[in-house]
Amino acid sequence: MLNGQSGVLHDLALSSAKHFTVLFNNTNRYFSVPTFTLSSCHNLKMMKTLLLSIFFSHAAIGAFAQFNFTDSNLPIILIDTDNEIVNEPKVMATMKIINNVSGNNQITDVPNDYNGFIGIEFRGQSSQSFDKKNFGIELWDEAGEDIKFPVLGLPEEEDWILHGPYSDKSLIRNYLTFNLWAKTGRYGSRTVLTEVVINGDYHGVYVLMEKIKRDGDRVDISKLEEDENDGDDLTGGYIVKLDKINEGELVKSWESAYAPPFRQENFQTVNFLVDYPKPEDLTDAQFTYIKTYFSAFEQALYTKDFSDETGYQNYIDVASFIDYALLCELNRNVDSYRLSTFLFKDKDSDDGKLTMGPPWDYNLAFGNADYCNGGTTTGWAWDFNEACPWDYWLNPFWWNFFLQDPEYVSLMKSRWTELRNGDWSDEAIASLIDNATRKLSEPAARNFERWPVIGTYVWPNNYVGSSYGDEINYLSTWLKNRLVWMDQAIADLEVQEIVLSEEINQLSVFPNPTTNSWHIQSTENQFDYTIYSLDGRIVEEAEGIDHNTAIGSTLKSGKYLLRIINKSNTASQLIIKN
Repeated sequence: MLNGQSGVLHDLALSSAKHFTVLFNNTNRYFSVPTFTLSSCHNLKMMKTLLLSIFFSHAAIGAFAQFNFTDSNLPIILIDTDNEIVNEPKVMATMKIINNVSGNNQITDVPNDYNGFIGIEFRGQSSQSFDKKNFGIELWDEAGEDIKFPVLGLPEEEDWILHGPYSDKSLIRNYLTFNLWAKTGRYGSRTVLTEVVINGDYHGVYVLMEKIKRDGDRVDISKLEEDENDGDDLTGGYIVKLDKINEGELVKSWESAYAPPFRQENFQTVNFLVDYPKPEDLTDAQFTYIKTYFSAFEQALYTKDFSDETGYQNYIDVASFIDYALLCELNRNVDSYRLSTFLFKDKDSDDGKLTMGPPWDYNLAFGNADYCNGGTTTGWAWDFNEACPWDYWLNPFWWNFFLQDPEYVSLMKSRWTELRNGDWSDEAIASLIDNATRKLSEPAARNFERWPVIGTYVWPNNYVGSSYGDEINYLSTWLKNRLVWMDQAIADLEVQEIVLSEEINQLSVFPNPTTNSWHIQSTENQFDYTIYSLDGRIVEEAEGIDHNTAIGSTLKSGKYLLRIINKSNTASQLIIKN
């Protein structure tokens, strides 16, 4: 018997002709030692002596993980830290990655990928309540400064995510979604399936993912400096998201002027958060610009302006919105459109229209939610507000209003046909699932030995299978049925007339386009206005005017953004002078 920091040597058993298993009680850790055979040890006492010498080696402790984990066909990530991992801030640790070309990775192999310091923290919101945690990672040097590295062959960067599927018992919902998005030709987080060990404790299957951020190999938009506050410089790049605002979180955000359809209470609003630049780096001029740009897009769409000159399509990359909608409808994620929903905008000189994506957070997709129709294979996910009008976070009005534009509907139908005849065909999607589950055959078994949730309800499972195979069959069958419904629903899709349950006070500008000046029509007697050039400069503004006042008469021919504020409403609109 040996007492030590890691427990008491409780038993030694011959597990095979070439492996011994050592159990340390009070730790539930099983270390498999492949170095010694029965022929090389004359008796049990000698075996224990040799094994105990390994036990006291830090390197060996870090290498041997519980549940007899010795090797994997997936890359192995070994993380060690003397610090407690917390939500924030990140703490210093080391990370070693074993990824052999042969695909045969032994936990005792010399690391041949990243081998250095990291900062690590828990990440996620509702997922932090799970036993299996997600981690945010930054690659650091010894001094704690960021460094870049091409982890597992992905483009070099310092910021990474280790996503540990828990309620998603297929282990591949995010992996599958991001790979389907990549087939559209757009950037999404690249992924690698791995197995992770932390401080000698086997943690199971994790998906290494790229964190969404501005970077030439990620969201490829211009860097926005603090001194870029006018002209083309001001127009990009920005990353904005629709998401929850955590208590105490420092954010720069604003509410949409347009109430979400079917809302039940005034507190149910649509919030836009600027993700890049960070709040401490975002200037007032930059914040005003991107907020005004969004407002102008929403105003054009809400007022059903589909014209080539002033319509909503002047503000957004319509094709990206269609691809995003088709992805979200394919997997029917209950959080789509309203949470973890990213958009970005580059500088106008770089075709800087508002673009949807990259997609993020799909562990509740593909029938894995038992609320708000999340488990059904029929119906549109963009109708979430109608299904769950009581939810705190609702969809913006956009997705239903797009369907009023004949061109948008036509483009959506043709794009669906194109994808279904190619990389989103039944065969292509089945191949993605098969390839992933083939890689996970043995790793999945180890994962669910470590986290025994198979056969157990984990919020918000719509289905609980009795085996990993059941979970994969459920996902595959659900997806096949969803595709059948979508094929027919999109073929039958028609232009719609949408009437919101709650109208806002309307503002209108006429004539638009104009050859001289504009007038503003409002139900309020007085209002303030600001006219911006498309490069963000204020070219005209006034307070307390009425609808009899002509505006913009001194402006040159061109396109401008008009922002109007009265007691009831704020609105923006593209205006044109010929």
